[in-house]
Amino acid sequence: MDPVPPAHSLRRTPIQQRSADRLARILDACAELLDETGYENLSTRAVALRAGVPIGSVYRFFGNKRAMAIALAHRNLDRYVDGIADRLADLPATHWRPVVDAVLDEYLAMKRSVPGFALVDFGVPAPPAEGPEADPNHQVAARLTELLSAHLALTPDATLERAVLVAVEATDALIQLAFRADPAGDPGIVAETRAMMHAYLARVLD
Repeated sequence: MDPVPPAHSLRRTPIQQRSADRLARILDACAELLDETGYENLSTRAVALRAGVPIGSVYRFFGNKRAMAIALAHRNLDRYVDGIADRLADLPATHWRPVVDAVLDEYLAMKRSVPGFALVDFGVPAPPAEGPEADPNHQVAARLTELLSAHLALTPDATLERAVLVAVEATDALIQLAFRADPAGDPGIVAETRAMMHAYLARVLD
């Protein structure tokens, strides 16, 4: 079963399995249509048609397409964190560089394979609400700080939180550049991104 997006992004939280399955189909359809039509041309009616559900089922969960895209972004973040956790399960806690590589490699894998991810990864194209808690990269950095701290037995203090946030912001910009240069991600820019992450995070992780 897919993770249920946070309640604040839903009009109604699914309780029964059938309802949760319907929500998953709606989000899957949303992701597919993002790749086909883009965010501006996305519509709740088209999503309902693609998902094979009545339009009322979409509005039962979402007030508009932005709310639907936000829920998709939250699901993507949950899947990202789960994917990293799976990778970390096979890594020792004695070396941090392979851990950082796993964080980058999972993002690249999703960028290359997850429908709709090019437009809605962990946030929507429209401007976010005010405040750091509404910024997608702040949310990503917070989740990654938790993962890194737990796996490497680190204290998640302000220095580590700030370093991870800066690394996330820089990596986000560079990976966008890599995928503008090459639909699969320019290998040279990806390699430079990895080197940048290692060099920068060595300040706090060595």
